[in-house]
Amino acid sequence: MSPDQVEATATMLYVELLRKGYTHVAEFHYLHHDKAGKPYTNQAEMGERLIAAAVAAGIKITLIPILYQKGNFGEAPQSRQRRFISPTLDSYFNLLNDTGRLVAKSPGHRLGFGVHSLRAVDPSVIISTFEQGPKTIPFHLHAAEQLKEVEDCIAFCDRRPIQWLLESLPLNERFHLVHCTHMNDFEVASLAKSGANVVLCPGTEGNLGDGIFRLSDFAREGGNWSIGTDSHISLNPLEDLRWLDYAQRLVSHKRNTFDNPGEVLLSHALHSGRKAMNNYLSDMYFELGLPFDAVVFDAESPLLANSDLTHLLSRILYTSDSSNILGTLIDGKWVVKRQIHDQQDRIKSGFIQTLKTLASE
Repeated sequence: MSPDQVEATATMLYVELLRKGYTHVAEFHYLHHDKAGKPYTNQAEMGERLIAAAVAAGIKITLIPILYQKGNFGEAPQSRQRRFISPTLDSYFNLLNDTGRLVAKSPGHRLGFGVHSLRAVDPSVIISTFEQGPKTIPFHLHAAEQLKEVEDCIAFCDRRPIQWLLESLPLNERFHLVHCTHMNDFEVASLAKSGANVVLCPGTEGNLGDGIFRLSDFAREGGNWSIGTDSHISLNPLEDLRWLDYAQRLVSHKRNTFDNPGEVLLSHALHSGRKAMNNYLSDMYFELGLPFDAVVFDAESPLLANSDLTHLLSRILYTSDSSNILGTLIDGKWVVKRQIHDQQDRIKSGFIQTLKTLASE
């Protein structure tokens, strides 16, 4: 994909996120270089295109340039990964600094940083990345997504992925660990107590057959989590939150995972999600003086019209779909109304043409 094609694709994606009710995207970004694997003259070219896509769609963005160096634990990168690779830590930090300057141009843009995973970056370099990196912004990393990854990590590091992270890094609320599907009892309890956040992606994890995160146990230990779209196989936050809960019911054979589940699931998704976005402005859903970013549901839809406030969030979570969304607002302005984005036809046309071009190459 060229920079133009990435921008057209990301713009379409961001429009779809807005249509489903998302107002801010954290872009875990590691497609950095040109087709030959060489840095662009502007090192942050691809990041700049993602920001342009967010501006065109009207969504807020946290750009997270990701360090990627290996093909697997201890293995050199494959040729097809050449566009991901930052050969040295200095080259990655140069990219991060250039991206930071782009992000600083708008109050709606934010910055995070991180490494792809233990299999994509040597353990010692992961430690150096965190220790030498920015001291206040979120740090993101994939961990323990698949059983093979856990087995490979034990063979290479003599530890399980979450165990290694707990022993090697000062985990706290700045850390956002994606997936964490496969944990033992000690890891579940220790990760929860560390204050680190887990980013769960039920649509992708189900699509890839990764497994089921131990949410009930993690919640019982006081753990924090948010949700993500990862491969974008699912873009509907309500669907992902439902399946996050339903998976727990299927393995526990219980019909309730939480008391007042709508409040529990949505509040975790919001508050830990804001931390992932580097957005610490408020612990409130909405607050005077802060930007009004919201998805608006139709209060007159049949099941919502007859709900009391105690059960309203659960009604929205378990019974609603996109047809119940009146629209999405960013900074108090409608960017989507009745499932129609104000620039949808133009953006859709550009995306379709991009797919046709890619298919013919």
